[in-house]
Amino acid sequence: MGLPDFKALKERVGIDDVAYYLGYQVNRQAGVGRFIEMVLPDGNGGHSDSIVIREPHDKANQFYFRHKGFGSGDVIAFIQENINRFNETGRNQWEIVGKVLMKLANEPMPEINGDSYLGRVSYPGRQSFEPERWETQPMSDHVRNALQFMAPRGFNQFTAETFAPYIVRIRDTQSESYKEFNIGFPYRVPGNDEVVGYEIRGFGQYKSKATGTNSTTAAWIVGLSSFENPKAVRNVYFAESAYDIMAFYQINHKKLDKERSVFVSIGGTFSDQQIKAVMNHYTKARAVDCFDNDMAGQVYGIRMAALLENKSLHVVRTDEGIHLSVEGKDILLPPGKATLSELGKHVKLSGRVSQWKPPREFKDWNDVIMRRPWEQLETTNKFQRDEALEQRRNKGRKM
Repeated sequence: MGLPDFKALKERVGIDDVAYYLGYQVNRQAGVGRFIEMVLPDGNGGHSDSIVIREPHDKANQFYFRHKGFGSGDVIAFIQENINRFNETGRNQWEIVGKVLMKLANEPMPEINGDSYLGRVSYPGRQSFEPERWETQPMSDHVRNALQFMAPRGFNQFTAETFAPYIVRIRDTQSESYKEFNIGFPYRVPGNDEVVGYEIRGFGQYKSKATGTNSTTAAWIVGLSSFENPKAVRNVYFAESAYDIMAFYQINHKKLDKERSVFVSIGGTFSDQQIKAVMNHYTKARAVDCFDNDMAGQVYGIRMAALLENKSLHVVRTDEGIHLSVEGKDILLPPGKATLSELGKHVKLSGRVSQWKPPREFKDWNDVIMRRPWEQLETTNKFQRDEALEQRRNKGRKM
């Protein structure tokens, strides 16, 4: 088939479908009509999030918002807000959004090669980054405010003060539902001071990116060294979010050579150009995989190794594990064993990439400082997952 048509897919996949997939349930007490409320149970009789969906019976025109602000928009925006919760990888955020929509529409995702992807997907909502839209203030002047956001996530004052020069208070001047400040992590192309987007975190589980953020060649890049020579850097530590890489630093800072280290958040989506841009700037450094312990995080580490070793790699994930095609070899890495050391048993690696994963009982580094172990869910096959999704959808319709 052709390229993903986001507009057509929105007519088939609603915000409610995505919410059901993520575990949300309809709140019956709120009533069902032109608006419905969906809540995400927290396992303790309450809920960790709630959204209100307008036009639940008209998928193409569904719109969500929260009573307390913290995010609103169409199904594309809702997928972007929860991008880290989908077990998908892609060259950029838009490819992952396309994969999620195609999966929920029960359509196969076509292979798309080259850099023309963003220019060819037919989603009219793509926008460029508008710096003037965002009011920002230096976080160094508001560390106490930053801790209001960060302390519930396990961060201490030392970490907040260390990273404050690289964080801003940020407010969307065009938002009609939320007028307060969040915290923002400025994205820059390596070697360039221009801000080309923001990773944004708020209270609770709220996370997003500024509209039009360049997640393809830019990232949140923090160098704590007292000198500015990129050739002096020896280790570039990569994580999936700003919170993850700060948590990694909080736990391990006494073991790190701060003067020769750089800390990077890729913002939840793996882009080949993003990784290359960073490592082409720090030419003498090795990349360190601090990605999550889930399957997506395992794939990120393997992709980064293949990319920086100049090896052509094709990855297919199944219930058996991760199937790799590299250097003419077909390799199966079972679940939990998709490591660089395991890959090195099959192909020669130069050591340009190493791993420093969270302890196995945790999903990511932020969970480590929150002391929140990650319980692996029992693996289910595709048919079981589809059946469970259909049951949730049907249950929602009866409500």
